[in-house]
Amino acid sequence: MAGKKGIHFGGGNIGRGFVAEFLHNSGYEVVFIDVMDSIIESLQKTKSYEVTEIGAEGETKFHIDNYRALNSKHEMEKVIEEIATADTVTCAVGPNILKFIAEPIAKGIAARKKSEPLAVIACENAIGATDTLRGFIEQKMDEETKKNIHTKARFANSAIDRIVPIQDADAGLNVKIEKFFEWCVESEPFKPASPPDIKGVHYVEDLQPYIERKLFTVNTGHATAAYYGHNRGKKYIHDVLEDKELHDKVQDTLKETAHLICTKHSHISRKEQEEYVQKIVKRISNPVLKDNVERVGRAPLRKLSRKERFIGPAAHLAEAGDKYDHLLGGIEMAFRFQNVEGDEESAELAQKMKSMSAKEAVKDICGLEEGHPLFANVVKVVEKVQGSSSSS
Repeated sequence: MAGKKGIHFGGGNIGRGFVAEFLHNSGYEVVFIDVMDSIIESLQKTKSYEVTEIGAEGETKFHIDNYRALNSKHEMEKVIEEIATADTVTCAVGPNILKFIAEPIAKGIAARKKSEPLAVIACENAIGATDTLRGFIEQKMDEETKKNIHTKARFANSAIDRIVPIQDADAGLNVKIEKFFEWCVESEPFKPASPPDIKGVHYVEDLQPYIERKLFTVNTGHATAAYYGHNRGKKYIHDVLEDKELHDKVQDTLKETAHLICTKHSHISRKEQEEYVQKIVKRISNPVLKDNVERVGRAPLRKLSRKERFIGPAAHLAEAGDKYDHLLGGIEMAFRFQNVEGDEESAELAQKMKSMSAKEAVKDICGLEEGHPLFANVVKVVEKVQGSSSSS
């Protein structure tokens, strides 16, 4: 019997250094799919690459082989054929690209050659990314395939957590990645069958607490450090957290989100969440990661959106009548992340802040309505940022 095969969309650092590493270590042949000619050509020419896991206690190196690579721009029929005979499809392409990978997956599912359903797992930094992908896939299917989709494919949401710092200029395909990881996947969609056997994946019945805990602790903490750090001229995240004042701002912000997480998900105790917070702060303080403040802060429009790491938890807290003052401080710093070299969204943010009133900006960027209990305080923050921009 042939071995297992995993299709992975996205030949970037998370794809090569995290998802493919797990699939490879679980005995899968990995087929990378991408539209970037340079990445696909490198993968096709190179038989193996190196993943270096970095942590406070040193480095561990792994060699990744047993993979192939296809360019979906030029080899769409081959991509569809590979999906038709695969065991899993994963992706790490960015939430905005999901709609573009839906068509080959839809056609591959329709042409399934295996009796077992295909496992589809999106590995994106977004809540419910696999559900989003499924929506796009079903738009590309005929009614008959859509009606019988459960016999051909199973869709499971996931939460991933692993920091990929800026890579060495001459790294090529090699990836440096932090040692710590968390990859949680819903188990329910696979029942009554077993979920895919991928070593290191933690299958859970209810993913929501894991997604929110990760987004409102790791992502909120990381972004808070980045935006305050950028504002104060710091280069790396560990520089930010060595500054006592800024370290305290991150900790105070995470006290607010911890209160939300423990109130909303009663099975997560305050002690457990406090330990998780300190583990995360220690992780992002690691100087070995050399985690660049601008890298972590990039895409401020997405990070200030309604369900994301700042407005998401602050809105929940405001609705409950709880404190969110420190989150507002991070929101202010995110609005100040403008015209940062190499980040298009920061330039777009600067334009919006010039051309819109504070109320318009909060509605447009944060997705908040005027009647929401958070709205007025975010408007005040935006007015403050707009005032200091016009006077500087």
